[in-house]
Order: sequence, then C-alpha cells, then structure tokens
Amino acid sequence: MRYYIIAGEASGDLHGSNLVKQLKNCDDQAVIRAWGGGLMEQAGAEIVKHYRDLAFMGFSEVLMNLKTILNNLSYCKKSIESFKPDAIILIDYPGFNLRIAKWAHNEQYKVLYYISPQIWAWKQSRVKQIKAYVDEMFVILPFEKEFYEKFGVDVHYVGHPLIDALEDYKQNTLSHTEFKERNQLGDKPIIAILPGSRKQEISAMLPIMLKAVNEVGDFELVIAGAPSQEEAFYKSILKETKVKVLFNSTYEILTHAHAALVTSGTATLETAIFKIPQVVCYKGGLVSYIIARALVKVKYISLVNLIMDKMVVKELIQNEMNVQSVQKELNKITGNQEYRDRMLADYDKLYSKLGGGGASKLAAREMFKTLQ
Repeated sequence: MRYYIIAGEASGDLHGSNLVKQLKNCDDQAVIRAWGGGLMEQAGAEIVKHYRDLAFMGFSEVLMNLKTILNNLSYCKKSIESFKPDAIILIDYPGFNLRIAKWAHNEQYKVLYYISPQIWAWKQSRVKQIKAYVDEMFVILPFEKEFYEKFGVDVHYVGHPLIDALEDYKQNTLSHTEFKERNQLGDKPIIAILPGSRKQEISAMLPIMLKAVNEVGDFELVIAGAPSQEEAFYKSILKETKVKVLFNSTYEILTHAHAALVTSGTATLETAIFKIPQVVCYKGGLVSYIIARALVKVKYISLVNLIMDKMVVKELIQNEMNVQSVQKELNKITGNQEYRDRMLADYDKLYSKLGGGGASKLAAREMFKTLQ
C-alpha cells in the first residue's frame, strides 16, 4: 500500500520513524512518502519536506508567516494528489494537519491520525473536526481515550511510543566513561539542559538556565542541541562560555545526567522515563502567553504531571521562570536526596501508566488492518 505521512516537528519525526519501520514490517509492499526529518528518512520514507521548514510557534509568529503556511498547505495537497496514497497518516501538528484532514476527507482519502493533538488542553472544539474528518484515531496517553469518549469518538489507545524509542536506544548506549571521553567532558556531575527546539524559546530560556546552574554548584553543563538549529545560533547565546552543545544526543545526555532543566513538552516525559530529576521551565512571548493562559484548560503544562494528575515535577512558567526560582529548584533536585527519591518513585508509577512497550507496532498493525 501507499502511505503519506505528515509530521511537523522533531518528536513527530521520531515517532514517525518507528511507525514507518513497523508499517514496513506489516506491509512488505509499503511505499511511504512523508513530511518529516532524518529519522523518518533513515527508516525508509521518502521525505517531501523537512519539519524544520514548518516550525512556527505562538500566535504572533503564525500570523507573521501565514503566507508561508498557506503555500505549504497548497504544496502538500498537490504532493498528495500526485502520489495517490491509500492512506494519509497525520502525526500531531494540528494547525496544519487538521486542515489537511478536512481537505483529504472531502477528496475521499482514508485519513488516520496518530498521536492526538493536545485538544484536551485547549481548543476542545477541534474534537468536532476530528470526528468529522478522521477515519481512525490512534492515541498515546492513557487519559485521552476517556476524553474522546465524552464526545462520542471511539479511538484506539496504543500506549506511548517513547517507550519503544528509549528501549531501542538503551541497547546501544555508551558507558559513562565512554560518553565523557568521546565528548571531552570532565568528572563533574552533568546537568542536562533541554531548552526546546525553536529559536524563540531557546533565546528566552537558555540564558536563564545557564546562569542558574552556574550559581548552584560545581556541575558540567551539557546542552541538547535541537537538530533544526545551527551551532552558530547556540554560540551567539553562549558567547565565550565553554558549555558543550551536543546535537542528536538528547538520549545520551539524559542517560548520563544527574539532573535536568527541561522545556515543557515531550522532553519532560523523556526525562522522566530516563529517571532523571528535573525542573520544567517555560517562557514565551507575552502576547502568546496571555492568550494561551486564557484558553488552556489543564492544571499543568508538563506531561509528567498531567498523566499522574499531580505535581510530580516543579513547573516554572513565564515570570516564575527566573534565575532565582530555577536556582532554588535546581538545589532541590541535585542536593536533596529525599526529594530526588520521591520524584523517582513517582516516575516508576508513571512508566506503568504508559502501557509498556509496543505502541508503534500496535499502531501500525491496527492501521494496516483498517486499510485491508
């Protein structure tokens, strides 16, 4: 069969790559084109457009890039028409993908959605679009099935694909000594800094994170560089500071970290699965933040806290995300063993809630069965 997959972010590329592998296992005749990145390409998909060209964050940036977004939509539709897929598989990225879903449904393509947009947090009205335009929905968070049922939408809960991705990684992990030697790191404990993937959030948060860590204690700082950004961009923020920026190494960094400062999003869940104590940070543009605050319907911004339905990891948002607050919380997760142990115990419960491994395999199998 012919599959057209659309992923608009780095996390979508990761989960899309595992889905591509499993689709090829289920269907030895699979031909796959995709919007994604290097991981999906390595898995066997032909990449039509890279996700780095699609990442527009916040209300104001979307407005400023509206022409580009509309051009991308038009290009995507033409690409789908020329490929003539048996199914279009959408991965998260709702602003773009729901528009494609409506068009594809009207053109009588089979529309499958893998990894639900976070409509349970805000824009719950999008449930109506999903109900109208999506043939099958495959969700990855335990509370999402119940959420959709309230609106009369039957979905497949397949578990979280991060479990698969991390298990694959752990089979090839370096020892602590090898990791330090390869990256010319010293003997100090590592503080992992995951400042996001978009320029706006990195520029807003990375300087605060760096200053806070420097004032806490004797640690080695290692930044997880976003694959969509250039090294020169990080250097412009770091100036003469000798801090390592490692690209395509987030999991390696987390494996060997003592603690982490993490921008809200999937990275908070990844950090928890690696069992690294963390502080969750977020600071955005003022206009975007004010609008989001008025619209968001959930208690927490971290997936860890949302899934556990309690404050497992500290969240520092907007004005609370300052040097003094980050420093205070960093002291807790690096120096307070009781605090660390309590967080790690909650991580164990979180892992159980995520449903174990096999999410990508189950999703691919269900998709193939649906199409047959």
